[in-house]
This record gives sequence, C-alpha cells and structure tokens, in this order.
Amino acid sequence: MNEPGGLDEIGWDGPQREKLWRYNQHYFDDLNAIGAEQRYAWHVALIEDWIRHNPPGQGNGWEPYPLSLRIVNWIKWALAGGELPPAARHSLAVQARWLSKRLEIHLLGNHLFANAKALLFAGLFFEGEEADGWRRTALRILVREISEQILPDGGHFELSTMYHVLALEDVLDLVNIATCYESAASEDCALVRAWLVPKVAAMMHWLRTMCHPDGEISLFNDSAIGIAPSIAEMEAYFARCFPAVSVPVPKPMEVLAASGYVRLASDAALALLDVARVGPDYLPGHAHADTLGFELSLFGQRLLVNGGTSCYGASAERLRQRGTAAHNTVIVDGMDSSEVWGGFRVAGRAYPRGLACREDVACMQVSCSHDGYRRLKGRPLHTRSWSLRPGELSVADGLTGTYAEAVAQYRFHPDVALSIEGNGRRGRAVLPGGQPVEWVIEHGMGELVESTWHPHFGVSRPCRLLRVQIVDRRAHVRFSWSSEDADSYATKHAAHAEAL
Repeated sequence: MNEPGGLDEIGWDGPQREKLWRYNQHYFDDLNAIGAEQRYAWHVALIEDWIRHNPPGQGNGWEPYPLSLRIVNWIKWALAGGELPPAARHSLAVQARWLSKRLEIHLLGNHLFANAKALLFAGLFFEGEEADGWRRTALRILVREISEQILPDGGHFELSTMYHVLALEDVLDLVNIATCYESAASEDCALVRAWLVPKVAAMMHWLRTMCHPDGEISLFNDSAIGIAPSIAEMEAYFARCFPAVSVPVPKPMEVLAASGYVRLASDAALALLDVARVGPDYLPGHAHADTLGFELSLFGQRLLVNGGTSCYGASAERLRQRGTAAHNTVIVDGMDSSEVWGGFRVAGRAYPRGLACREDVACMQVSCSHDGYRRLKGRPLHTRSWSLRPGELSVADGLTGTYAEAVAQYRFHPDVALSIEGNGRRGRAVLPGGQPVEWVIEHGMGELVESTWHPHFGVSRPCRLLRVQIVDRRAHVRFSWSSEDADSYATKHAAHAEAL
C-alpha cells in the first residue's frame, strides 16, 4: 500500500491506518512471495502473533474477504513446506468454520469467489465431515460463479484489469490444488478441473491483450500496478500449470467482444480502447466513468494514461479518480458519463452502442457511441472514432444534442516532456527514450493543465493533461511519430522476441 508501519507500533487493528491497509496486513501474502523461504522464522512468529492478538470474531482480520485470502495463504504456505503448529492448524479450522457461516452473498463478485476458493482449500486440506461440508459449499458456489464471472472472451466480468489478474491467479490456484488432492477427493477435484481448465487459455490471452509493452497492466476501472501478481509472475505460473497449452499471440486488431475492449497495434504503437459497459449491472462497485477512454503506448513506453487508482473508501479523492475527468475521454457540462458515487456505487450509467471495427492493410478504425449523457437536459450522445495507421493515431469526437461545454481530455505519462504552440493547436511530446511525438488539433482548441496519475495504491504523481475544447460539436486530434523511429523500434522488438 506504499505506506509503512511497524507491527510493534500500530498492531493488527486500530485507526492508525485505513481499512484497506489493515485488510492487506491480514492477508499474509508474504508467506508465498518471492524469497519467502528466507523469511521462514519470521513467518512462523508472525502467524503465532496473529493468533495471539486476533481472537475469533474480533477485528478486521475476521471479516470474510481478508479471512478468505489468509486461509488460502496459510494453506499454500503449509503445502509448500511450511510447518503449521497445532495452534495454527486449530486456528485455521476455526477460521474456515467462521467463514462458512458468513459468505458474502450480499456482495457477490470477486468477494464471493474468494470465499468459495478458501472453503475449497480448507475442505481439501482438512479431513472429516465438516471439511466435506466446506468442500460441498465451495463447489455449489463455484459452479455458478465460474460461468457468471469468466466471460466468453476470457475476461473477468467486473472489467478491471487488476481484478482480472487476481481472478486468473484464483483459477490457477484452484486447478493447482485440485491436482494436488485428486487422489484424496477425486470426484470433486475432477469437477473443478473440468470447469476451469477450458477457460485458462482464454484468460491468459485476455491478460496479454490488455497489457502494455512495459509488461504491466492497463489501468481501466479500479486498477493499480503492484496489487495483483505481475504479468511475468502470471506467465510463469501459467507455464508451470499448463506447460503444453499454447496461448495465441494477440492480433494487431483484437476485439474482446464480451468484455468490450479493443486492442490496436501498428508499428511502434499500441492503443487499448474502452468500448465497454462499466461492469455488471448488479455489481458496478469497481467501475469508473471511463466509457470511450483509451491508453496509448509508443516505442514500448506509455504516452497516454488513465488516471489510475490510489485509494478506496468514500473520500472526495476516490470519487475524483472514478470520475470521467480522470480518463482520456469527453466530459460534457462538467458531468460524469456514469454517475459514480460513494466508494463503490454507480447510479445512471453509460451503455456503449454502435461499435464498428474495420481493418485493412493501411488502417485500423474503431468507432462507438455511448448514451451516458442522455440523462442531461439536452440529451447529448457522444461518438468517438479512432484511426490507427503506421506513424499516426487520429481521434475524432462528435456530439449530438445540446450542451453548454464539452472537453476531450488526454492525460500524458509523467515522464513525457511536453510543449504546446500554435495558439494551442499543436504541440510535441518527447518520450523518455527520446522519441518525439507530434500532436495537432485538427478541430478544437487546446491547453495543457496540471493533473495527477495514480499507478499504485497510495501513490500520486504529477502529470500534464491536454484539454481540447469541442467546437461546433466536434474535436479531432492527430498524434504522429517518425517512421524511421518506428522501423528501428520494430527491428529491435523483433530481435528481442526472437531471443526470448
């Protein structure tokens, strides 16, 4: 969470840290982190300290979500060679019993999936009638939630890249433990594998499609780097579990139809487009008002970025980060395209319509509209078109209906150097690698303003934002880069890929 704190100073609970920080404290993720074997003695002492200071039912650690993650982490640690003393095994059984009576049916989504995963782990780890009951409960939930939460294109239904990685880790963990215990609970383990194995390649393909060339996730909806395992870690885990399964390489134009994302790649450019609904209608808690937003990498470096996520809770900053102004899309009359409120709530929300994708040898084009502003008095409808050609990305916005003011926003990565000229009609961005990118406002008027980027929880980095005033219902911005730089990048990238 990028906020330090010593256990001897702040303990396991209390107001010294926010609830999300406390949740992470109780997960025990470090038991299975890289190099964990070097911290074995500390981990044993930490488990004993947790048992001593967290009596059953008291504090954040006994809430169902952190409880679920801790049960899994303790069992994974034990299966990897860690020795749970009798007191810890007893506590683990009490934790599973407590969880089994407090499943997060009211929250559903990733929370309920985590509950079921923990009960399956406990039901396989322990023996006896009670453990069998935990396993049966887990299977009843999983058979329903797997088909609900894993979309046909492999994406996780909450449409967050970060939560997709966590869901993929859950699936691999479930397949892994089902393999470990297939002789002891053959029928149940066979069911788990039958439900999940057909989905893992699509989930891995979705993840590869939605990553940037820097090897990290894009930041759509609630997403931050460093919470879920890294892409490299997931690739390695997948390869260990499925050494013979081949995952297709994403195509230049990849349309994730069930999720609502599109990937466009040409020479040195990679654009990731959001033409999705904000999330499941009954579960939009991790949604942002980011419809028709996008991110762009050039020469392997991020150029245009969504605002990211640095906090949860119900603060004004949390609301700002979920709002339309934190994303690379159009704001009408200062309103959000979807009515985000509270910490994890959405009222009226945008629905995409009219998605069209075209591809030929010279150009890839995507266009889509959304109705999120139709709730306003003038009933505006926003339409955006992207055209990616070698050396150029063009973004055109159009509005129908009536409104007072509309602005298209483009947030630049903090490490990009920017200048503006031509009375706000053109400018230059220089990437950290030295490659220049020219931008020209073909229609509209632009200005650079100060803003922030939040790639990690607890982190806010200053950056700059290009705001383009929509004039006569239209705006059009063209980004261009050198074909020589693109050819050089493509050659180096191909050589690197061949070496791998």
